Amino acid sequence: MSGTDRYSSPLSERYASREMQYIFSQDMKFTTWRKLWIALAETEMELGLPITQEQIDEMKAHVSDINYDVARAREKEVRHDVMSHVYAYGVQCPKAKGIIHLGATSCYVGDNTDIIIMNEALKLVRKKLVNVIAELAKFAEAQKAQPTLAFTHFQPAQPTTVGKRATLWMQEFAMDLEDLEYVQSTLKLLGSKGTTGTQASFLELFDGDQEKIDKIDPMIAEKMGFSACYPVSGQTYSRKVDTRVANVLAGIAASAHKFSNDIRLLQHLKEIEEPFEKSQIGSSAMAYKRNPMRSERIASLSRYVMIDALNPAITSATQWFERTLDDSANKRLSIPEGFLAVDGILDLMLNVVDGLVVYPKVIEKRLMSELPFMATENIMMDAVKAGGDRQELHERIRELSMEAGKAVKVEGKDNDLLERIAADPTFNLSLEDLKKTMDPARYTGRAERQVDAYLAQVIRPMLEERKELLGMTAEINV
Repeated sequence: MSGTDRYSSPLSERYASREMQYIFSQDMKFTTWRKLWIALAETEMELGLPITQEQIDEMKAHVSDINYDVARAREKEVRHDVMSHVYAYGVQCPKAKGIIHLGATSCYVGDNTDIIIMNEALKLVRKKLVNVIAELAKFAEAQKAQPTLAFTHFQPAQPTTVGKRATLWMQEFAMDLEDLEYVQSTLKLLGSKGTTGTQASFLELFDGDQEKIDKIDPMIAEKMGFSACYPVSGQTYSRKVDTRVANVLAGIAASAHKFSNDIRLLQHLKEIEEPFEKSQIGSSAMAYKRNPMRSERIASLSRYVMIDALNPAITSATQWFERTLDDSANKRLSIPEGFLAVDGILDLMLNVVDGLVVYPKVIEKRLMSELPFMATENIMMDAVKAGGDRQELHERIRELSMEAGKAVKVEGKDNDLLERIAADPTFNLSLEDLKKTMDPARYTGRAERQVDAYLAQVIRPMLEERKELLGMTAEINV
């Protein structure tokens, strides 16, 4: 079959990278199961159970060549995925068949693998997130001195610079990186705790030797590359772990959504555009259009991830006692899809930020159309220096501003506030004097300096600490 006759996930077909798809692949999952069975068998052998090196070697020889056909056929009979793979592994490893999964419950492979996979996926998200921050840093540095009209409530406000605005995006992603690294640093394996978390089966296997049983989890953790296992559990690790991970993903999605909103608004204003390929089509009907399609896709996927974070939270809240199985089907969807979507989001972010197009002339034109209103405080001070009365000047400049604003909004005229002020003897200022106050850089405050300071004190040290992650580019499918 070609696969065109059944549903396929857009996350795989259109959005997520092959690298992230592999992390959540069947090969990754079941290879990890087998590595965990080897770690358990080695640990039990090292602690004195009658397991031979020959059995271990046989298991190691078949880590990757998974006999899926045998496992699938067995699952149709027994309706249990773990026992189906125990059986299939045993078919390939007849000498080790009797000791595979010894003393363990299904969650030994299922839950430990989930943690391992989430850890690997977080590594990839972290790498891409660091590179997004690096690209934003380049953009902020290049645009740190470019004055632009700032907005509050999407209404014209005091000017800022394009680079300063980029630091606002960057700071949110930096917060996400901090959250990700903290949550990742706290991930632990479940270990091998048994059916209700009491390790009763190991008490039987090791004839009540408590000291040996105490060593099982630390030894398994070390073999699998983790520092520790969760000290207590029911049959599963706490589903709150999934909640914490999903919240990190939702935080990244929220930051990306905010960025994409700003870019979409700026593209409407024709000040900044996302990259647009030579042969790209913006609209099937309107050939002239350059729609911000990638930023819209960022927003779309981000909403999915933010809502998806509710899944593990509700699952965590509704687990009964030592475990219920109403988490399983949900986890199979919510965790992989959250990661696949964030992976797609970050690839889009890398692509968009790397190719942002800035139009200084448009930015300047819009800023200059509003600047006379924002310059009124400076104009008033200059008029006071020229002998004017501050209170009288304030009232008169208010009146002239209203008149100029009405001319702009009602009559569609250009902003002629400066001309109105120059024609009013109250101010005793010429039009030439007034135009000297129209340098936009006079009104951006410490924006440029703030960019320099933020990059030097926060971002560059952050990137230097993670320099081994830098240098990646993203390829998007659509």
